[in-house]
Amino acid sequence: MARRLWFLCGMSKPFREWNPGQSLLFPPSLLDLVPPDHLAHFVRTTVAEDLDLSAILGAYTEERGYPPYHPVMMTALLLYGYCQGVYSSRRLAQACEERVDFMAVTALQKPDFRTISDFRKRHLEALKGLFVQVLRLCQKAKLVKLGHVALDGTKIKANASKHKAMSYGRLLKAEPELAAEVEQWLKNAEKTDAREDAEYGAARRGDELPDWVADKQRRLEKIREAKAALEAEAEEKAAEKQKAAAKKDEDGKRGRPAKRAPGDPDPKSQRNFTDPESRIMKGHDGFTQSYNAQAAVDSQSQVIVAQTLTNQASDAPHLPPIVAQIKQNTGRQARELSADAGYCSEANLKELNRRRISGYVATGRQKHGEKSATGERVTKPGTRVDAMRRKLVRAARRSRYRLRKQVVEPVFGQIKQARGFRQFLLRGLQKVSAEWSLICTAHNLLKLAAASR
Repeated sequence: MARRLWFLCGMSKPFREWNPGQSLLFPPSLLDLVPPDHLAHFVRTTVAEDLDLSAILGAYTEERGYPPYHPVMMTALLLYGYCQGVYSSRRLAQACEERVDFMAVTALQKPDFRTISDFRKRHLEALKGLFVQVLRLCQKAKLVKLGHVALDGTKIKANASKHKAMSYGRLLKAEPELAAEVEQWLKNAEKTDAREDAEYGAARRGDELPDWVADKQRRLEKIREAKAALEAEAEEKAAEKQKAAAKKDEDGKRGRPAKRAPGDPDPKSQRNFTDPESRIMKGHDGFTQSYNAQAAVDSQSQVIVAQTLTNQASDAPHLPPIVAQIKQNTGRQARELSADAGYCSEANLKELNRRRISGYVATGRQKHGEKSATGERVTKPGTRVDAMRRKLVRAARRSRYRLRKQVVEPVFGQIKQARGFRQFLLRGLQKVSAEWSLICTAHNLLKLAAASR
């Protein structure tokens, strides 16, 4: 065909023959689909040879039935997709049909999107555990030094809209109004049924409620469920406060009187109908329905050495479990740790000192052009926070705190901007935590692949 076009065009320059209908004499090898040093080969080989997938393989005990796709292949497909910024099960299935790099991972197999989605849901906890295995591979490759670790959190949107949330104050107001409205519609429906029975005959159907009545009833059920959940959370918090107040009374300290009765929820506290465990948090683009993703990053190669996810907007409570996880994941503790002002508290600085970690934690928000990270925070003399403030002031621009932005911030940029992960696909704290673990595992895999070239 190409030669015919050459003659028709009257051109003297010959071209290579191009014939899409030409059959191959020998079938291509999977190794020939992409270059030998391609990431697809690295991920496939690493998953098949270096990772312990017994927790996933052990779930398949039934001998009967049609053979499923191989779990090792499905795991490699998921991890490679996350490395490439392809997270949706539909997009992964499409890539298996259209992209040769995915074909090199799956050996030309084409699982549909439901199979991929079900596999991820079924083995979510086992997939979450792969983070530690990949981290230890990074340790073997000498990518983790633990000389300096930077800790930070980032808000990532939940798979829910903030417009599907309602505050406790609105729930209190909406519940009786909606209940009265539904009751009135039910009465009207009964009258309509009686009139139509008299008009058309009792044997004919006419007993179904309109769809709009059912929708209102379902919304009323959701409102009551959300109201009960907020009340339960408020009672739990009230019990904790009562314990703390009792302890203060024993110490002879008294606080300010409570603004509302114990067990009553804050009228401003909100609950989302789509993902009740997500929370409205403030980020760079305003208030969004989000989760707070935490990551501790080693300064040597920007490998994530510890990670967690929470629905608390505050960062401070997560420093102690993160430093504990660093020791648990790697077998040893970091020598230095830097973090922004969101992690600064007496308890956190005491924890760093107890673990013999040299901390560089900002005591206040730094303004543009300042030489230190102390900000405007007034510290009490003799406290650990005041000692940290003076430590950062003495070092000024030479402080090890300067490493924080150049270590952890680029990691969030790579995840969000380079690989396009800005919103979770799953819902619920447990599932979203596993999804964040997969994201961090893919990040470390990419660092390991880059180092092995």
